[in-house]
Order: sequence, then C-alpha cells, then structure tokens
Amino acid sequence: MDLTAELTKAREGFMANAPQEVLDSVEAATKELIESGVATGLQVGEEAPDFVLPNAAGNQVSLYKQLEKGPVVLTFYRGGWCPYCNLELKAYQNVLPELQAAGASLMAISPQKPDASLSTKEKNELSFEVLSDDTYEVIKAYNLYFTLPDQLIRTYSDKFNIQLSEYNGTDEPWSLPVPGTFVINTDRKVVLASSNANYTERLNPAEVVSFLNNHK
Repeated sequence: MDLTAELTKAREGFMANAPQEVLDSVEAATKELIESGVATGLQVGEEAPDFVLPNAAGNQVSLYKQLEKGPVVLTFYRGGWCPYCNLELKAYQNVLPELQAAGASLMAISPQKPDASLSTKEKNELSFEVLSDDTYEVIKAYNLYFTLPDQLIRTYSDKFNIQLSEYNGTDEPWSLPVPGTFVINTDRKVVLASSNANYTERLNPAEVVSFLNNHK
C-alpha cells in the first residue's frame, strides 16, 4: 500500500469514529487556513534558504553543505504525535534507497525539541536526518508557518489529549508547519515543491523518486 492509500485509509477511519463536533472543528480550521492564503510554501524556481539545525543526536546539520554532495529532499512534518506524519516518514524511509540511488539525500524538519525528534526517529526506525526547528525560523523562511485557531487548540487539548508544549520547544507551541516537501538542486533552487493546508494529504514519495530519476 502506498502513502496515498494509507493516508486515505487513516482519514476514513478518523471520519468514521470521531465525534461530529471534532470533525466540524477540524474541517472548519482546515477551511480557514486554506482560505487565509498563508503558509503556501516556497515555489519552484525560488532559492532555498540555508539553515543549520540540530539533528536527533544533537549534531548540527547544514543544508548548503549537504547540497555540495547532491540534491536534497526536504520534508516538513507537524510532529511525531501526528499519525499522518508518521505514515509519511515511514513511506520516505521505504524509498530512501531509491532516493539515494538517484543521488539525493533526505531531511525531515518539525518544530519538535531534539528529544522529541529522537523519539520520532526511533519509533519509526528512520535512517535519514530528522531535524528540530524549535524556534520556527526555518519553517517561517520556507513559508509554512501558521498558528492553530483557538477552537482547534481546545479540540486538540480536550478531545485528543495532545499538549503541543510537551513536544515543541518555543513559547508558541500551538504553531505548526503546513506539511510541505521540496526537492532542492545543487544550485540551491527549488525544483519540485508541494505543500497542502489539508494535513491529511501529502506528496507521494514515489513521485519524488520518479522526479529525481527523470531530472538527473
């Protein structure tokens, strides 16, 4: 089963079992974010901003230094508490050998603290870089930053029992990135870009592999 099918199955399961008030809250928040026009991500042709972020082991990782070795696939996820993100991360792990065979490396970024990123990496048995942007500087630079509306914060806290302050490292834990994936060429230009305010929909990693193989 590929990522698109797995996400559809997870979404249908959620919709079949969640209370209507929860469904209404999530739907309203997603609609509001889409209509706001914010957090639409970088576009193809733009230069990818450099960054230096800690990985799950606490070591500093530089985008531009990694680009000296080949293209980088950069994916932003909400956190290890998000089931859709875990499905996406596992799907990227599954195609990692194909990405590497195409000459690319893979990095994943979330606003989680390094300890939470380490837990995510271990839980999903990931062998690529999992980075922590707990100040949101990179998430903002890639135009993916948004803040959850109050009604959705209450839903997360009261219905899902999710307290993002346990995962994220800033004084604004209820801010997140819109899930987004970018392929960045060695000239630092974005050559493939995908972001979606509907967090249950993601670019299929198989499409990223196909793109890389067709643009060597």
